Amino acid sequence: MDPTTQTLTQLRHALRHGETTSVAITQAILDRMTEIDNDIQSYITITDEMALEQAAAADARLAQGQDTPLLGIPVAVKDIICTQGVETTAGSKILEGFIPPYDAFVVSQLKEAGAVILGKTNTDEFAMGSSTENSAYFTTRNPWDMTRVPGGSSGGSAAAVAAGLAFAALGTDTGGSVRQPASFCSVVGLRPTYGRISRWGVIAFASSLDQVGTFGRTVADCAAMFQVAAGYDRRDSTAINTPVPDYEAALTGDIRGLRVGIPREYFVGGMDPDVEAAVRAAIDQLAALGAEVREVSLPHTEYALPVYYIIAPAEASANLARYDGTRFGPRVPGREQIDTVKKTRALFGPEVKRRIMLGTYALSAGYYDAYYGRALKARTLIKQDFQRAFQHVDIIAAPTSPTTAFKIGERVNDPLSMYLADIFTLSLNLSASCGLSVPCGFDRQGLPIGLQLIGNTLQEATILNAAHAYEQATPWHHRLPPVGQPDNSAATSP
Repeated sequence: MDPTTQTLTQLRHALRHGETTSVAITQAILDRMTEIDNDIQSYITITDEMALEQAAAADARLAQGQDTPLLGIPVAVKDIICTQGVETTAGSKILEGFIPPYDAFVVSQLKEAGAVILGKTNTDEFAMGSSTENSAYFTTRNPWDMTRVPGGSSGGSAAAVAAGLAFAALGTDTGGSVRQPASFCSVVGLRPTYGRISRWGVIAFASSLDQVGTFGRTVADCAAMFQVAAGYDRRDSTAINTPVPDYEAALTGDIRGLRVGIPREYFVGGMDPDVEAAVRAAIDQLAALGAEVREVSLPHTEYALPVYYIIAPAEASANLARYDGTRFGPRVPGREQIDTVKKTRALFGPEVKRRIMLGTYALSAGYYDAYYGRALKARTLIKQDFQRAFQHVDIIAAPTSPTTAFKIGERVNDPLSMYLADIFTLSLNLSASCGLSVPCGFDRQGLPIGLQLIGNTLQEATILNAAHAYEQATPWHHRLPPVGQPDNSAATSP
């Protein structure tokens, strides 16, 4: 049996019962990378030697009867999360060669849990993008159709999990950057409540919106990864200091009486009809499983896109001011310090420059109140919409994206069209709620579609269980992408 087609939970069982070894599993993944990742390009850096050393150490611990949640399981880390001794570029030339002297909180959590770290996955530069085309290094391709994007900014992580190049992965979600690529690649992607996972050691984009998230092939895999990643860290002033529930135990599959809200503002003109049909069929399936479906309203949804694209660039312009050629990454010499700063910052890619300029303008004297100040007020209204809705429902169900994966290059010169790819995911980040995307079908071209489930603050267990119930009642999680299959066609896992 090919271990690369298995799920995290299946392999964890096999490891604990001595049916395989971590070294064998890790080597199988590394061999598969050699076979197909030159085409997919999901990884920026592959840490093969370190991974095999960690796998050997895991096998030794397993032989001694030790057990930790991810002991011996190979996983991937988005290249915007610091890893001690391993280059961390944030997908940018301005951080090329930067080797952190420390691990981010989430990486420390993975290592303590016994995970094997395979490498760093590709990302849009500084997580600014919806397609992974903004990476300064290369564009990751969607394993379901190599002419299409995997989504972004965590496209490398989503593609790696979908293609069998990792059993789970970490990403970050500032405006949809875990959920949207999860939808495009037919994997499960969770964006937890803001502060549920420490951001310490994560390279900042927009500090009030950034949140680490997890990918898995199944809901159970995603929950297992999240179980390890979640936790309080005093080094992050925004981290939530509450106990971490047992998310895996919460996957009972029983959703009888669960109140599911359908936001009328999320089913709008311009949505791909295949997407709408698949999502509505998924909602019907939730009802068949015993959920109570009712309509809700999120009236300020129309303001989410402009609000996000004022607040996020404004915070980015402040966060990225630190890259001046003095402390991090390359330094491009100039005759004077100002010349050095200008030449070094020229290493930023066009999308990062666009957002820095937008943010700097919004924060400038004379425009702060007109743009940034008003955006903060509108953000409060969006958050209040969710709070009112959650007084009447337990979760909200909606499309993850209005379309399936678009072709590489199709939107790269049309920023507004690119930004609209996240139209259904932005509001959640502005409201500090939690949400996930779970596969719910395919369009007529065979491209994946995702169902988004949104929960109230710290209600990850509720949305994970709802997604698990739906997943177990449907066949979508059994389908594998055609890349790397012997007959080059989609297969069904055992």
